[in-house]
Amino acid sequence: MYKSIRGSDLKGMIGKVNIIDIRKNFLFNLGSIPSSKNIPYSFLLSDPNKYLNKEEEYYIYCTQGMESIKVCEELSKKGFKVVNVLGGYHDYLTG
Repeated sequence: MYKSIRGSDLKGMIGKVNIIDIRKNFLFNLGSIPSSKNIPYSFLLSDPNKYLNKEEEYYIYCTQGMESIKVCEELSKKGFKVVNVLGGYHDYLTG
């Protein structure tokens, strides 16, 4: 099981937690949450052990929070500590 937080709540955590942007590279390049790392969801789900450490916690976001739910479900089933960012990048910008 995984936890969730609002995108706007992530603002005070920047630089203190691992933030993963699962959007495609071109969207990441147009704008992203500071200190986030871009790992498109298809890469992340195909080989999560290549990108993530099961001992660390990761905050996962997409554009509006729909894809991140699916990714968090899959990663948590595989034993990764993940937190879904509700509302994604959109909520981060507007919240």
